[in-house]
This record gives sequence, C-alpha cells and structure tokens, in this order.
Amino acid sequence: MKTTWPELSYAEAHKTYETIHLWTQIVGKIRLVKTPWFNHSWHVTLYVTPSGFTTSDMVDGEKHFQLDFDFIRHQLRLKTSAGESHSIDLKGLSVAGCYKQLQDALRQVGIEANINPVPNELEDPIPFDQDEIHATYNPEHATALHQAFLRAHDVFSKFKARFSGKCSPVHLFWGSFDLAVSRFSGRDAPKHPGGVPNLPDWVAQEAYSKEVYSCGFWPGSEALPQAAFYSYIYPEPEGFKVARIKPKQAYYHPELREFILPYEAVQKAEDPEAMLMDFLQSTYEAAAELAKWDRRALEQEDFSERRKSDQNTYKQVDKRNKEPKD
Repeated sequence: MKTTWPELSYAEAHKTYETIHLWTQIVGKIRLVKTPWFNHSWHVTLYVTPSGFTTSDMVDGEKHFQLDFDFIRHQLRLKTSAGESHSIDLKGLSVAGCYKQLQDALRQVGIEANINPVPNELEDPIPFDQDEIHATYNPEHATALHQAFLRAHDVFSKFKARFSGKCSPVHLFWGSFDLAVSRFSGRDAPKHPGGVPNLPDWVAQEAYSKEVYSCGFWPGSEALPQAAFYSYIYPEPEGFKVARIKPKQAYYHPELREFILPYEAVQKAEDPEAMLMDFLQSTYEAAAELAKWDRRALEQEDFSERRKSDQNTYKQVDKRNKEPKD
C-alpha cells in the first residue's frame, strides 16, 4: 500500500530542525557516556520510534534508563527501571534550557551524566549550557519531519534486509543529524583523512576503517539547503561519480562527493517508496560493481517468493484442518 509522505520546507523549518538537532546532540552525548563502545561509533546513535527518537536502554550503576523524544506530544521523556519518569515540554525550550532541565531530571533520579557540552560536527558551536539562541520549535514542522523519518526508515529497513554481509542498524547519527544504513565489503579501507569539524580525527578514521557503502536521509543544512537522500561509498572507486543512477532526479554532488536525491522528488512521486528504493539499489550496485565487491557472497537471497509459497501452503493446511471430518 502506498503511503503519503509529508511536505518539508527547509527554508520555513530550518530553525526548528537546528534546535531539534542540538537537542539530539545533548541526548546522544548522554548515550555516548553510558554505553559500551561499538565499532564505527554505533553505540552513540538514536533510533526512530512511532512517536519520535529514542536512546533505547542505558545503564547507570544498578539503574536502567531511557530518553525519548515525542514529536506527537512534544516532550522529551526520561523513564527508569525503578518506575521513575519525568517529562520536559519542547515548546519554547532553548538548547540551554534543555540541557539544564535534563541534567536536573537525571540528578533527581540519582543519575550523573557528565558530557562534553560542545556540539560535534558543527562550525563555531555554542556550548549547550550557553545556547539561548536556538529556541525555535514549531510543532507542525517537527511532526512532519518525524513522519518523513518514519517513511525513510521503512524503506531503509527493507533495503537493509537485502544484504547478508556486515550491515549497520538503521539509526540516527546526531552529529550530522541524518538517518543512515551502511553496508560493508569486509575489506580494509585506506586511512580516512579526518577533518570533520569538532570531531577527533581518530573517530572518523575508526568509522571509515572498512570499505563501506552508506545511504541516508537528512533534513538539510547550509551546504545543501533542502531535505534529501544521499548515497556514497568510501573509498570512492573510479567512475562512481558518472555512474548511471535511478531515478533521473538523482545527481552527483561534487563537493559532498555523494549522490543526492531531493526529498521533494520522492514526496511528489506516484510511488515514493519505489523511487527511493530505485535510488538505493542503483547507487549500491554501481558502488559494489566498480569497487569489485563479492556481491554473490554479500547479498541476501530474495525470500519473498518462497515466503508467498509458504503462506499459501499454511493457508491450505489451515483450511483442511477446519473442514468437517466424516
């Protein structure tokens, strides 16, 4: 069944996006200090939920806790394994206000979360506890953005299922504020040059220590002031930037070194899911072929036809079981 994708306007909503991005950095840094290190920094990510984003379970001593953004009720929620809960209203909340209220709420339930208050991957960042500038939250813009994340998450999950090699979860990186899923060839990659603003080079170098194809969605930035889907491979093989990609609206961005598919093209398509899947599949195939990945070993068998056959068999057995016996 085709789904309706919400309209997004970076020009109208970017202040709300910037505020939410910085809030997720605060919450993400708490996850960073409360979670064991996973390869490629996968331990720091957030996850999409039906109502917003979540850290999932974290541990502080004997206590488990979780932080959830709710873009339906417009709250940031804390809940613990001891049954404690606390809600912070997002409307009218500055970054500094979010930082203070969340730290106060954590201390009230006996949790200390000492984080570096300087945002990552941003030029000229303002420390969280000093940032009263970013305080815009339009509920309609937030809800529409969350709905777009949900739609993208669904397609990315189906795309992920086609791969049997090492593959990341579908997760939200709060540093760059993008939903991403990554596939790996299993081979080592050349040392990444680093240079990401306000991010230690060793973090980027560990994240890109293996050959990787990655795709994702983000709501826009100054470098690309529109919501868009992206796809890239590291290291980039010769010929990738001129590869023939679907759909026709997709293009290679020379500064970002990524293929870009504007969100608006997907949102207005007759079949948005099919258009996005074409983009993901065609960019992956170009990347894997040019980089000479062992696709036979890495790609998942298509079980859809077998599943349909099994379902028909089960239905026939169930029907026979329900027939009256002589």
